[in-house]
Amino acid sequence: MKNWNQKTYLLTLIIIILGLISMILYNHFAFYFNMSVKMRNMGDGNLTQLIKALEGDLSQNIDTLNSTAITLEYMMEKNASKEEMEDYLIYETNSFLSNNATAFTGVYGFIDGYYLDGSGWTPESDYVPQTRGWYTLAKEADGKPVLASPYLDAKTNKPVMSISQMLSDNVSVISIDISFDKMQRIVNASSANTWGYIYITDENGQVISHSDKAYFTNEQINAITAKVLNNDTTYFAEEIDNHEWQVFSGKIMNKLNVIIVADKGLFFKDVNQTLFRNLLLCGTISVLILLIYIFTFKRVQQSISLERDTNQKIELANMNMIRALVRTIDAKDRYTNGHSLRVADYAMKIAENMGKSPDEQKAIYYAGLLHDVGKIRVPEDIINKPGKLTDEEFEQIKIHPVTGYHILKDIYDDKSLALAAKFHHERYDGKGYPSGLSGTNIPEAARIIGVADAYDAMASNRSYRNALPQAQVRKEIENGRGTQFDSQIADVMLQMIDADKNYTLKEKTDQTKTILIVDDDPFNIMTTELIMKDEPMCKIVSANSGKEALELLDKITVDLILLDVEMSDMNGFETLLHIRKKHNTPVAFLTGNKDIHTIQEATKLGVDDYINKPFIPLALKETIHSILNA
Repeated sequence: MKNWNQKTYLLTLIIIILGLISMILYNHFAFYFNMSVKMRNMGDGNLTQLIKALEGDLSQNIDTLNSTAITLEYMMEKNASKEEMEDYLIYETNSFLSNNATAFTGVYGFIDGYYLDGSGWTPESDYVPQTRGWYTLAKEADGKPVLASPYLDAKTNKPVMSISQMLSDNVSVISIDISFDKMQRIVNASSANTWGYIYITDENGQVISHSDKAYFTNEQINAITAKVLNNDTTYFAEEIDNHEWQVFSGKIMNKLNVIIVADKGLFFKDVNQTLFRNLLLCGTISVLILLIYIFTFKRVQQSISLERDTNQKIELANMNMIRALVRTIDAKDRYTNGHSLRVADYAMKIAENMGKSPDEQKAIYYAGLLHDVGKIRVPEDIINKPGKLTDEEFEQIKIHPVTGYHILKDIYDDKSLALAAKFHHERYDGKGYPSGLSGTNIPEAARIIGVADAYDAMASNRSYRNALPQAQVRKEIENGRGTQFDSQIADVMLQMIDADKNYTLKEKTDQTKTILIVDDDPFNIMTTELIMKDEPMCKIVSANSGKEALELLDKITVDLILLDVEMSDMNGFETLLHIRKKHNTPVAFLTGNKDIHTIQEATKLGVDDYINKPFIPLALKETIHSILNA
């Protein structure tokens, strides 16, 4: 039970620890996952806002281009002159520049066979508009606005980007140039700059705008850009110089790539602190749970241990009570000494062979010990009568099951003990006593004890005969199947007999006890021998001194020593100390000294009892009998 409790405790503790670790790990990874999702959402949100702002700026320029194209197409239909159309472009350019459209550098185009420029720029004589990229892209776009790759403006020699659109005559193209100033301002204003780096490239990977923060070298930027251009994914992790980054990318008009490279360390800085506090809190709670469990388990174990100790004490008290009753029975029946103990052993073995549980076997054992407790009411001279009993004497014997029932029914919770005591002399054929019960109406415990009781009666010595031979005992049990005994229980007893090849299940052949009297007064020895002469199972030997007693103990086996305290050569206390060096034989002091200190000293030395001189015969017999059968 103790090992089971320890295993259960360890298993439960391991399960709790694993559960707490799992909870902490789950909490950690769930929190980290949620924050990763939050980072993804925040990055995507910043990217969307950035693209929306940049596309808004481009849309404004496209609207400018559209409105200018409509007006020029109208003027071409009205056959406006070259000068009129050029004046209009100059007007439009100045108008948009005055409205703080700082990204706008001017309107120009190849219109109705002429190159016209709203900014007043006059190209070189070899300038051919139809070969320029802004013109060829517009022709390919078939009337839709198209964004050209960045290039160096021939007029300002600065990088610009043009938006071009072919007019309805399918020959004329109008275009506007956009500088990167406003795009740069939009990039610089993005909130993503607080935890990352932003830059914009064309479709070839050329950086046209970027944050002011110098996070990376050109090689590192080119490596990131190459992955953006060569992979379909718009979200991937990148490790640079043992540092983790998260890349978000998107496109504008299928020409420009907007890229945000987020610093995971910056983003998770506060998150890691929160995560650490969370883990610390979880760890603290887990330790508290473990401590509470351990404390509670120990308290429960203490309670269980206390309850177990209490139950053991109660069990011990019950056993002591039972032994006291059994000794009381044995004290009356000197010739069947040990009968109750043997019946209890046989009955428990029968129950075991019948497949009874350990608790059922123990109950049967107790019932076997107490089955004859009712004999306390039967006169001692009848119990110990060596010859045949008269009918009247036998009637007195037959009342002991009833007496036993009434003794046991109120002093022990298990009622089967009382019933077994009452009905163990019933017969299976109904011819038993005291109630004439038959068959299974007889309680099972009583049927088991009935077989064990009958077996011991035959396998034990009596004053008028020795134990019967095993073969005769077996025959009597077999003959009693179905009449005196329950056949099933009798068969179990027969199997036990057959297995007992050496006939060990019986009373010992020689029950004689050797008693050594040590006294320097021959009169006391003679008196003891006279008192015990009617006790056939007691053999008296004597020694006149302590020295002689020690020599005798080295030669013979003694069951009890009656030791005089006041001897001239070596007194009883000294003799006892020498005896205890070699022997554990029970000792009772013989003394005429009634001083309490003498009695106390004898008790300390482990003396079993003391007998005062002059002897009271019955007291001497009772003391000897009680010690020998303790």
